[in-house]
Order: sequence, then C-alpha cells, then structure tokens
Amino acid sequence: MNFLGDKVVAFPGRKPLQVGFTREELTRILDLYGRMVAAGQWRDYAMDFNRDMASFAAFRRTAERPQARIEKRPALRAKQGMWTLYGEHGQILKRGHELAGVMAPVERRLMKAVDD
Repeated sequence: MNFLGDKVVAFPGRKPLQVGFTREELTRILDLYGRMVAAGQWRDYAMDFNRDMASFAAFRRTAERPQARIEKRPALRAKQGMWTLYGEHGQILKRGHELAGVMAPVERRLMKAVDD
C-alpha cells in the first residue's frame, strides 16, 4: 500500500485489503464519542476493519454489548447508503448516504442527556 496524505491508496492493479475511515469521518465519529464520554454515556470504544466494512462501536461498559455501532460498507453506496447505525441489540436504527444524518439519533440522545 502507498500512503498519500490521509488516504490509503492501493498499488496500481491491486484492490485495498481493508475498508477504513477517512480522517474527516473518524474526526466526526471521535468528536461525538468524546461528547458522549463527557456526558457519562460511553466509556470505551472499539474499531474493526476488514475487506468489506469498517466499524466503530461505543460501549457504556467494557464487558457489555456496544450501545451503538456505526458501520461503513462502500459496496452499499449506490443502494441504501454506505452508513448504518445499529442499536444495542443489533437493530438497524438508521441508514444513509451521509455520516452526519446517520449519527443524528445519537446526537439527539446527547441533547436529551444534557437537558436532564
């Protein structure tokens, strides 16, 4: 692989070995994570990268299921959108083409936590 700026580019004639987040995407996700930590909602996170998708999972406690999981699947870009937000029990909460729109339900929950 060859690195150009903040993008990983495969050598000519080769497919990338894994899907990842761009710097802007990861900044947006980690910004939300930091605000949720400050509100006392999340305490830990995990990231997973493989050939088909990249995933960011946020946990209330380390030993539990993730409270929220954001997945990026570029193969679904032309269909329902490459971004998916999953809830604590694995249910799909939101799908879309834009990361900001998919993260909106979590951000609304953050607003509610601050109001309480």
